[in-house]
Amino acid sequence: MTPLPLQVDVTAVADSINAVWVLVVSFLIFFMQPGFALLEAGQVRAKNAGNVVMKNMWDWSAGVLTFFLVGSAVSALAGYATTPGAAFDVGAAFSYIGSPGAWVGWLFGAVFAMTAATIVSGAVAERMKFSAYVVYAVVMVAVIYPVIAGFAWGGDGLLSSAGYLGQAIGAGYKDFAGATVVHALGGIAGLTAAYMVGPRRGRFDSNGNARPIPGHSVVFAVIGTLILAFGWYAFNVGTQATVLTGEGEFMGAALGRVALNTTLAMGVGMVSSTVVTAVWEGKPDPLFGANGLLAGLVAITGACAHVTWWGALIIGLIGGVQTPLVYRWVVDSLNVDDVCGVFAVHGSAGFIGTILIPFFDVAGFSVAQLTMQVVGSLVIGTWTVLTTMATLWVVDATIGLRVSEAEEEQGLDQGEHGLAAYPEFTGDDPATVADGGEIKTDGGEVETDGGEDADAEIRTDGGRDMPVRPDGGEEMDDELRTDGGEDVDAPPEHDPEEIKLVMAFVRPDKLPDVKRGLAEAGAPSISVTNVTGRGSQPATKGQWRGEEYTVDLHQKVKVECVVADIPASRVAESISEAAHTGEPGDGKVFILPVDDAYQIRTGEQGPEAV
Repeated sequence: MTPLPLQVDVTAVADSINAVWVLVVSFLIFFMQPGFALLEAGQVRAKNAGNVVMKNMWDWSAGVLTFFLVGSAVSALAGYATTPGAAFDVGAAFSYIGSPGAWVGWLFGAVFAMTAATIVSGAVAERMKFSAYVVYAVVMVAVIYPVIAGFAWGGDGLLSSAGYLGQAIGAGYKDFAGATVVHALGGIAGLTAAYMVGPRRGRFDSNGNARPIPGHSVVFAVIGTLILAFGWYAFNVGTQATVLTGEGEFMGAALGRVALNTTLAMGVGMVSSTVVTAVWEGKPDPLFGANGLLAGLVAITGACAHVTWWGALIIGLIGGVQTPLVYRWVVDSLNVDDVCGVFAVHGSAGFIGTILIPFFDVAGFSVAQLTMQVVGSLVIGTWTVLTTMATLWVVDATIGLRVSEAEEEQGLDQGEHGLAAYPEFTGDDPATVADGGEIKTDGGEVETDGGEDADAEIRTDGGRDMPVRPDGGEEMDDELRTDGGEDVDAPPEHDPEEIKLVMAFVRPDKLPDVKRGLAEAGAPSISVTNVTGRGSQPATKGQWRGEEYTVDLHQKVKVECVVADIPASRVAESISEAAHTGEPGDGKVFILPVDDAYQIRTGEQGPEAV
């Protein structure tokens, strides 16, 4: 049987495949948003983590609305206005709104715009008003980013080969997936915003020397970095939007080049940044390792489709090496508090990688191309700095840029949003209910004297007048008695009716030994809490991004055990023996009396409840 040839329109099939490809990579680029949220949240203190993720949600949610209604059209208009002979057609610029066939392309542009916006969040963390950030983020997506995208992308615009500068120089600007159009723009906007908002309280001393403010979770930052790295494949490889040509040719070589160069630059960026910090600080720094990985990705983003694989290695290497160096320059020389190092990761890495393209271009070196890369980078940087400064100046003059000192000290989670990202670490403020009142558990007034009305003082004796006797009720002679009033020559016998609380603070790594010891002593029921404290253990030194700080509150584990049927002294000795190392910081054990105990399930009271 002779097979019949399938009659299909290859162009239609190719268009369908390419559209689905663009949709999928757009979804994956969106997944970079939780990566940014974790990366930034991990680098701030716990009291500001909720504010950071709130800003990330705002960037995406308000950003897509703004880019749909305004931003995408502004990008087209910027291209028309800076291209000789192009008609400034406002209707054409907004035509995508009513054109379903254009919506896939719009989404692809939107996810890039949201990436540029969210970068700024990390630079101004822990002190910028949420309302001020809201305004700036909208302006970023409506005007600042779209104008640059219109200048550089879309086939026309100021920096394209058809634009005014492109024609004058004789080359179009090369930035394949947005190393400068997206990342460097966001990085230099973040640097400018951080400068205008000012540093966090305590970030610099009176002489301008940097003082570290460690974030609350390096683990969050590294996990966020790896999520971003995953999404970056869509960011770079997805920009190769044509998977299948209209003639039916699969663009495997182009896709492979972008994928390989992205992978190599990522790896060498992390390794080189880690080596720099290991040599410089004496130990490899996980946070700078993560930053170097991202900087390698940023550096290659504009070059990944244009350069050789060994060129990608060099560009990624430079991106990684410069990360800790540029970060320290920003903090120590410029005295700018860039919390998440966005300029070193996104700004300088993006500019450097894009300017280096002509040196490793598979098309060969070109002076005109190098000139355009430098001029284009200057245009992007200048536009972003000036528009950011103008926007934030207006915001500062109207609603103000930063929170009050009291709110900054309290934390932006509480001050800006009325919540705590980690409620278990909140302070001793009275519990409140939704109507602003305090929680009452006695039906109204607080009574501590057995239920009788108090006149001028709180009664803790059940309502009966009685002298306060520290000697157990016997007449005192000449000395204060603390032993119940009886002369004793040896520790008293264990009273089975007594309830005692044994409380110990031990090293976290000794907890398994303590648990075994308590089980052997007949007291397996315990409560365990992670705590920090200071005692005889000497302070140690820590590092945050190369800045040394003192750690004088050490991690401990608090073990609590209530006993009645066995001597508390036996339990205390078991803990002491199990937790002993002989070094300062072993901890302490305390034995405290317990007035009474109630078991909730059975209603039993006293020793039986224990």
